[in-house]
Amino acid sequence: MNDSPVLVSIQGLKKHFPITRGLLLRRQVNAVKAVDGISFDILRGETLGLVGESGCGKTTAGRAILQIQRPTAGTVVFKGLDLTAQRGESLRAIRRYIQMIFQDPFASLDPRWTISRIIGEPLRVHQIGTPQERQARVEELMELVGLDRMFNNRYPHECSGGQRQRIGIARALASTPDFIVCDEPITALDVSIQAQIVNLLEALQDRLGLTYLFIAHDLSMVRHLCDRVAVMYLGTLVELGGRDELYRYPLHPYTRALLSAVSVPDPVKTRSRPRLPLTGELPSPINPPAGCRFHPRCPQATPECQTRTPVWHESSPGHWVACCLAK
Repeated sequence: MNDSPVLVSIQGLKKHFPITRGLLLRRQVNAVKAVDGISFDILRGETLGLVGESGCGKTTAGRAILQIQRPTAGTVVFKGLDLTAQRGESLRAIRRYIQMIFQDPFASLDPRWTISRIIGEPLRVHQIGTPQERQARVEELMELVGLDRMFNNRYPHECSGGQRQRIGIARALASTPDFIVCDEPITALDVSIQAQIVNLLEALQDRLGLTYLFIAHDLSMVRHLCDRVAVMYLGTLVELGGRDELYRYPLHPYTRALLSAVSVPDPVKTRSRPRLPLTGELPSPINPPAGCRFHPRCPQATPECQTRTPVWHESSPGHWVACCLAK
């Protein structure tokens, strides 16, 4: 039995999408470096938040960790087993314990299947129980996520956005996983429903001992839900630390800029708070800037930042950063 506090260890993970030219001889001329060498651990029972701008590679990182998209390089060790080295039946067996809740509850459910069949599909794929036991498990899961059993024979188009996301959560829980990647599970929902889904995820974690990688761009929600937070920019990690420390003492200029943009429901505090607006657009992941990737938009950039690639290092216990200006 593996008693390590680390459930998932990611080292040097890369996912590059090739750019080819030619109709017959598909010659690779470049690559989109969506994820370009990230390393971090996810501890048992914690919720690790992964935040950053749209297009920074968060979703691709989550998919590469679960091997939905096979990484270009790097390792993903789950319970002491390297997922990148697994193929075929051995990988399928592991998938029972690693699941994903997708961002769009409208596109992630098969419109031709009933709710009962959607939730029960992981049980059939992994050959868990008899047909009668699977149906009982489906009804148990529906109750667990707050769905009435009358939804059994309904189709996704007959459900609201919040109900569809509950269906996606129930499907992810069907095979009793240990680790779930939540890919912006509340972004496509109404504000009134978002809090319900977050509270449901917290309750399920406490009850079932789940471990989450929570991908989001809403930093206020991340602060409420996550134990630690990793900040991603243009395919790389720029900062990782405990939630409270990172929010109080951000070390990277990009993290400080993101935090300054978080809405505060107090007009006095909002007016007195310094704003750190980012200039320019996110650079292309095809040809990222040399040196520090953030330097074209960084208000504190020095000539050194244009040539020197910052080293990912531990600035204080548990607080990691990649910045030439951070000690």
